[in-house]
Amino acid sequence: MATIFTKIINGDIPCYKVAEDDNYFAFLDINPNAKGHTLCVPKKEVDKIFDLDKKTYDGLMTFSRKVAKAIEKVVDCERIGISVIGLEVPHVHVHLIPLTTMEDARFTTKVSLEKEEFEALAKSISDNL
Repeated sequence: MATIFTKIINGDIPCYKVAEDDNYFAFLDINPNAKGHTLCVPKKEVDKIFDLDKKTYDGLMTFSRKVAKAIEKVVDCERIGISVIGLEVPHVHVHLIPLTTMEDARFTTKVSLEKEEFEALAKSISDNL
Protein backbone atom coordinates (compact mmCIF):
# COMPACT_ATOMS: atom_id res chain seq x y z
CA MET A 1 0.00 0.00 0.00
CA ALA A 2 1.32 3.43 -0.94
CA THR A 3 2.39 5.76 1.87
CA ILE A 4 0.81 9.16 2.36
CA PHE A 5 3.97 10.68 0.84
CA THR A 6 3.67 8.54 -2.30
CA LYS A 7 0.04 9.67 -2.57
CA ILE A 8 1.21 13.30 -2.27
CA ILE A 9 3.90 12.77 -4.92
CA ASN A 10 1.35 11.14 -7.24
CA GLY A 11 -1.07 14.04 -6.77
CA ASP A 12 -3.71 11.93 -5.00
CA ILE A 13 -3.44 14.14 -1.90
CA PRO A 14 -2.92 17.91 -2.25
CA CYS A 15 0.17 19.61 -0.87
CA TYR A 16 2.06 22.89 -0.95
CA LYS A 17 4.83 21.79 -3.32
CA VAL A 18 8.14 23.58 -3.06
CA ALA A 19 10.36 21.61 -5.45
CA GLU A 20 10.43 18.50 -7.59
CA ASP A 21 12.80 16.74 -9.92
CA ASP A 22 12.86 13.25 -11.42
CA ASN A 23 13.81 11.57 -8.13
CA TYR A 24 12.85 13.87 -5.22
CA PHE A 25 9.93 15.95 -4.01
CA ALA A 26 9.69 18.76 -1.41
CA PHE A 27 6.57 20.18 0.20
CA LEU A 28 5.61 22.27 3.20
CA ASP A 29 4.76 20.38 6.39
CA ILE A 30 1.08 21.10 7.12
CA ASN A 31 1.72 20.85 10.87
CA PRO A 32 4.95 22.87 10.97
CA ASN A 33 7.32 23.46 13.87
CA ALA A 34 8.10 26.85 12.31
CA LYS A 35 7.07 28.82 9.24
CA GLY A 36 8.85 27.24 6.27
CA HIS A 37 9.14 23.71 7.76
CA THR A 38 9.58 21.58 4.64
CA LEU A 39 9.76 17.85 3.98
CA CYS A 40 12.07 16.44 1.31
CA VAL A 41 11.40 12.88 0.18
CA PRO A 42 12.73 10.52 -2.44
CA LYS A 43 10.07 9.48 -4.93
CA LYS A 44 11.30 5.94 -4.41
CA GLU A 45 9.37 4.57 -1.43
CA VAL A 46 11.85 3.29 1.16
CA ASP A 47 11.11 3.14 4.90
CA LYS A 48 14.50 3.87 6.52
CA ILE A 49 17.06 6.44 5.42
CA PHE A 50 20.05 4.13 5.78
CA ASP A 51 18.31 1.53 3.61
CA LEU A 52 18.54 3.93 0.65
CA ASP A 53 21.19 3.03 -1.88
CA LYS A 54 24.16 5.42 -1.79
CA LYS A 55 23.18 7.27 -4.97
CA THR A 56 19.63 7.96 -3.73
CA TYR A 57 20.88 8.95 -0.26
CA ASP A 58 23.46 11.36 -1.69
CA GLY A 59 20.90 12.75 -4.11
CA LEU A 60 18.40 13.33 -1.31
CA MET A 61 20.99 15.25 0.71
CA THR A 62 21.95 17.38 -2.32
CA PHE A 63 18.29 18.08 -3.10
CA SER A 64 17.60 18.92 0.57
CA ARG A 65 20.55 21.33 0.64
CA LYS A 66 19.19 23.15 -2.42
CA VAL A 67 15.76 23.48 -0.80
CA ALA A 68 17.28 24.59 2.54
CA LYS A 69 19.21 27.37 0.79
CA ALA A 70 15.97 28.60 -0.81
CA ILE A 71 14.14 28.52 2.55
CA GLU A 72 16.93 30.63 4.09
CA LYS A 73 16.33 33.31 1.45
CA VAL A 74 12.63 33.50 2.31
CA VAL A 75 12.19 32.79 6.02
CA ASP A 76 13.72 34.93 8.77
CA CYS A 77 15.67 32.47 10.94
CA GLU A 78 19.09 31.84 12.46
CA ARG A 79 19.64 28.67 10.41
CA ILE A 80 17.92 25.71 8.82
CA GLY A 81 17.93 22.60 10.97
CA ILE A 82 17.71 19.11 9.56
CA SER A 83 16.04 16.14 11.21
CA VAL A 84 15.45 12.60 10.04
CA ILE A 85 13.24 10.64 12.39
CA GLY A 86 10.90 8.65 10.20
CA LEU A 87 8.62 7.09 12.78
CA GLU A 88 5.42 8.80 11.62
CA VAL A 89 5.42 7.70 7.98
CA PRO A 90 7.27 4.64 6.62
CA HIS A 91 8.79 6.65 3.77
CA VAL A 92 12.17 8.39 4.11
CA HIS A 93 11.74 12.09 4.77
CA VAL A 94 14.07 14.90 5.72
CA HIS A 95 12.63 17.70 7.86
CA LEU A 96 14.10 21.12 7.02
CA ILE A 97 13.15 23.44 9.87
CA PRO A 98 13.87 27.16 10.09
CA LEU A 99 15.35 27.63 13.57
CA THR A 100 15.45 30.66 15.81
CA THR A 101 15.49 28.77 19.10
CA MET A 102 15.99 25.15 20.15
CA GLU A 103 12.24 24.92 20.74
CA ASP A 104 11.72 25.09 16.97
CA ALA A 105 13.45 21.70 16.64
CA ARG A 106 11.59 19.83 19.39
CA PHE A 107 8.39 18.87 17.53
CA THR A 108 6.36 20.02 20.56
CA THR A 109 5.41 23.54 19.51
CA LYS A 110 3.62 24.06 16.22
CA VAL A 111 2.71 27.17 14.26
CA SER A 112 -0.54 27.76 12.44
CA LEU A 113 -0.72 29.14 8.92
CA GLU A 114 -3.69 29.96 6.71
CA LYS A 115 -4.04 28.35 3.27
CA GLU A 116 -3.02 31.60 1.59
CA GLU A 117 0.14 31.80 3.75
CA PHE A 118 1.09 28.22 2.80
CA GLU A 119 0.52 28.97 -0.89
CA ALA A 120 2.55 32.20 -0.84
CA LEU A 121 5.36 30.59 1.15
CA ALA A 122 5.59 27.55 -1.13
CA LYS A 123 5.73 29.82 -4.20
CA SER A 124 8.33 32.10 -2.66
CA ILE A 125 10.63 29.19 -1.70
CA SER A 126 10.14 27.60 -5.11
CA ASP A 127 10.97 30.90 -6.84
CA ASN A 128 14.26 31.03 -4.88
CA LEU A 129 15.57 27.59 -5.89
